[in-house]
This record gives sequence, structure tokens and C-alpha cells, in this order.
Amino acid sequence: MVKPSVLITGAGIGIGAACAGSFARAGYRTVLTDVLQEEGEQRAAMLRAEGLDAEFHLLDVTDSSAVREIVLATEGDGFDVVVANAGIVRRRAFAALTDDDWSQTVDVDLAGEMRIFREAVPAMSRRGSGSLIAMSSVSGAAYGWAEHAHYSAAKAGVIGLARALAVELGPQGIRANVVAPGFIRTAQSLDETHSMGDAALRDAVSAVPLGRIGEPSDVADVVLFLASDAARYVTGQVIVVDGGLLVRQG
Repeated sequence: MVKPSVLITGAGIGIGAACAGSFARAGYRTVLTDVLQEEGEQRAAMLRAEGLDAEFHLLDVTDSSAVREIVLATEGDGFDVVVANAGIVRRRAFAALTDDDWSQTVDVDLAGEMRIFREAVPAMSRRGSGSLIAMSSVSGAAYGWAEHAHYSAAKAGVIGLARALAVELGPQGIRANVVAPGFIRTAQSLDETHSMGDAALRDAVSAVPLGRIGEPSDVADVVLFLASDAARYVTGQVIVVDGGLLVRQG
């Protein structure tokens, strides 16, 4: 029996690493990619030590040629699932935001997702099935985030991308959905320079109805659900994983 396969970008740490673990333990051939070579190789090695099928490839999602090369080298007759998770966040006040700041964030957080999907779709189309899962944020789905206009814009763009792909690719048997995490304990969110930092993250618990900050595994399990046959009639949707943050009043 042929194993289902998944490619995950930004899989060396955080949510991407958790996704790699969830898919590998669910029996997928799991292809991890990241610009963080040491972390990605370590994560893949940890999964292989569990007897799981995992491999790592160094990949910068801003490099179209590299994206094409990695997908062609690893997809076989087509990936069952692609999880576009690679992203960056950089704090910049809007008045100080440069063209380079804007372009770099959009290039990774939005265009990077487009590139990985673009290369994976042809083989999915030939086989007549596939699941594309884009990673957005509550900052793209509902919230504005001060000093992060470029990040919020890119993450909102991810939602538009996935919705358009759901319509265009649905007749070919390909689903496209979005996961929008809230406050999740990752290296990115703990970065005081460019994100929230530990103290602010702990303070944010009071705004979360479930009473805790999310863990990467909380997001990974939802991603795995969207990839599964249990979500076979779900496409073009944004699934918010935030412990109830967006529906709280007062």
C-alpha cells in the first residue's frame, strides 16, 4: 500500500515541526523543508528515530527555481497534501516601513505560499486529488496588529489566495483551506523584538476563553484534520484556532 505524502514548509520549528510530527505519526511520507537547516534536519532525524518516514530538504520559499526543484524531486506521482507554513514576522511602525520591509514579508508570507502550491498543483491535477493548506493568522483573518501592517496584509492575502484556488481547482479534485492561529507558543511569538514576547503572551491568556495559550500541536491537529478524508467536503474555508479569542466580548 502506497503511503499518503505531505510536504510542509517551515517545518524545522514551531507549528511546522508539530505538523511534521502529526502527519508522520498518521502514516504519511513526510517531506520537511525550511531555511533553518540544522533545526529541520534534527526534526526529521527525531521522526526517523521513531520509525517514521521523514526527510528534510533545505528550501527558501522565495526562490522559485529551488521550490520547483524540491517539489519535482520529492512529489512522486503527486503530493496528497501541501502545508504552506513558512513565514516571518518583523516589527515596523508604518511610518518607518520601507519598500524592502514590505517586499520581504510579502515575498515569504504570501508569495512563498503561492510558489509551493503552484509547483505542487500540476501533479495533483493529474491524479485528480489533493489538499492545499495555507497558514494565515488571526492578524490576517480578523485582527489588525499595530506595527505589523505588512504581516497582516500578507496573511490576509493568504486567505484570498486559498479561496481563489478552492474555486479554480475544485473541479480537479483539489481542496484549498486556511488555518488561522491565534496566540500560540512558538519561537516567533516569544520574540520580544518582532512579536509579542513571553510576558505579553502570558498576559494574553486573560483574553482567551479556554484560558491558556495554544501549543503548536493544537494547530497541527487541525491541519491534519483538514488534510484528512473527514474534511473531504470542506474547501475554501478559514479555520481559526484561537481558543475562542475572536468570539470573546468584554
